[in-house]
Amino acid sequence: MKIPNDLKLLPSNMLKQVTGGKWPLKGHRKFCAHEAEYGYTLVNLFDRSEADLSLYTGWVAIKMKKIKPILVVFVFLMMLGNLSFAVAVDQTSEQGDKPVQFLFIHHSCGGQLMADVGSDNGSKCIYSSHPNGGGLRALLEGSGYAVNEASYGSAVGDKTDICHWNKKFRDQMDLVLKIKNQDDTLPEGITNDVVAFKSCFPNNNFTGEGTEPGDPDSCELTVANAKAAYNSLLPYFEKHPEVLFVAFTAPPLAQTPGFKGFVKKILKGSPKHPELARSFNNWLTDSENGWLSGYSFTNVAVFDHYDVLTNHGQTNWSAYPSGGGGDSHPNSEGNTKAAEAFVVFLKDAMARK
Repeated sequence: MKIPNDLKLLPSNMLKQVTGGKWPLKGHRKFCAHEAEYGYTLVNLFDRSEADLSLYTGWVAIKMKKIKPILVVFVFLMMLGNLSFAVAVDQTSEQGDKPVQFLFIHHSCGGQLMADVGSDNGSKCIYSSHPNGGGLRALLEGSGYAVNEASYGSAVGDKTDICHWNKKFRDQMDLVLKIKNQDDTLPEGITNDVVAFKSCFPNNNFTGEGTEPGDPDSCELTVANAKAAYNSLLPYFEKHPEVLFVAFTAPPLAQTPGFKGFVKKILKGSPKHPELARSFNNWLTDSENGWLSGYSFTNVAVFDHYDVLTNHGQTNWSAYPSGGGGDSHPNSEGNTKAAEAFVVFLKDAMARK
């Protein structure tokens, strides 16, 4: 990674101070600050364990352009005072010169999220372009990730409902970590560093609360069964602390538009599943009281895809439906928002891991 001209290395004595005397680490010094311009991941230099992990892989630098010597001293004193100091990590440097291997297990909504905007060009929901394209693949590749995908028709990607995750990660974890594209695998010695997995919008069509503790393998979509399914995954993830597992909340359903929707509401009343979906997805993302509240590792994160596509709580239905408002596949605007939000989310998740 080329260090921008307006950045200078921190003095080695300062590096030793802020890393508890552990600098240098294996001769690697590649961090630089200035996230807004250069697009790297923010971490906290004073969280020693996080800093040690970060400093293990790169250079540390501070923006020094137009800064007088007295200000340099001030910054140094702030650092000695154990104040937060943000630095940024080039994700590619975390694996040396190797890209970070990113696997996404998905179906149609995920494929469209990954695709560039354009004509419908792809198969089995792995698209190079699509009218609903969000451009996530290009954003990830631009951030130093090697993007791998599994979808319909493959051993890993064929079944992605909530009730399928327990068996998939229990019985196919070794294969999951090796998948490159559909059933093709990565070269020997290379495995996926990030495994993202997503169920599609029908998985927000809850039938009711259900009965605790629920059945992780039951495809009766109750809140209790869905919670049991996700709870079953944590012991499998715990065995692979080197891998970041990212659960996507499922996209929201589109509300039936127009007169047809009005008649449906009159005849059947207001459906309960939108509120149940909000409740479940809030539980999934609540790190203090929800799914991950008792999980002691940092290798699992939840991207709240549902919240982005409901315009952050403005509605419990899709705020970005396609097909004239009645198709639950998000349109390009919604997918683009989700893609941009995910890249920021992933940087933070990688920094915490």
